[in-house]
Amino acid sequence: MTVESATAIINMLLPEPHAGLLAGIVFGTRATLAKELTDALVKTGTLHIIALSGMNITIMTGLVESILRPLISRRLAILITIVLIIMFIAFVGPSPSIIRAGIMGCIGLIAISLGRQQWSLWALALAIISMLVLYPPWLTDLSFQLSVLATLGIILFGTQQIGASVKLALWRLIEPNLRITLAAQVFTIPLIFLHFHRISLISPLANILIGWTIAPLTILGWLVATGGWVWGPLGQIAAWVSWVFLEYLIVTISLLARVPFSSVGFY
Repeated sequence: MTVESATAIINMLLPEPHAGLLAGIVFGTRATLAKELTDALVKTGTLHIIALSGMNITIMTGLVESILRPLISRRLAILITIVLIIMFIAFVGPSPSIIRAGIMGCIGLIAISLGRQQWSLWALALAIISMLVLYPPWLTDLSFQLSVLATLGIILFGTQQIGASVKLALWRLIEPNLRITLAAQVFTIPLIFLHFHRISLISPLANILIGWTIAPLTILGWLVATGGWVWGPLGQIAAWVSWVFLEYLIVTISLLARVPFSSVGFY
């Protein structure tokens, strides 16, 4: 199965714009995404959800580790996860953000196995240096710059915990997305403004409302593609479930994009 065949299966099992959105979230493809939805994503500052990035690596790493850790040793689980990261990069194609995320993920997993999780900043620095040595023009690539700055924000600010007194059940679901989203935007907002001359004022709210859907949609997207490839009805079941999440995401983004002054442009 290739990215093209997986995308074709998603397009076959889901209507538009749901199919295009799911393919964008899982594989970073935008070919079939409706212009109206793309504009809404830009206005709400959520276009990043259809750009293949370290989020995919993070979701895959967490899922694999949670499944393997009760069954095998931590180091073996980490080794298997690193192999899967390399296979994932080979499958989707070596874009700058995915290579950076893959290097970060592998180094981070090795650091965890050695008991030195504080090596996150060193891992990011090594990833940047390695990539620029391999291909210096990436230094001026916007996706590379956004990926690095978002990761830096998450490392510096995204791991801070809120006090236990506010750890209500609902807050436990919202807080990780809120913290990581706002942390990632700390350094990327100035760069986005510099390139696009537009700031989304509603972006923090939009990301909070839809951020929690990205992990289940990433998993469901793979189930739709692989299930449909193995046996059509199996993929269709996953497609029905994913449609519910996609419909919520589309309606939410469309409504927020219509809010007056949701974004401000400067020319």
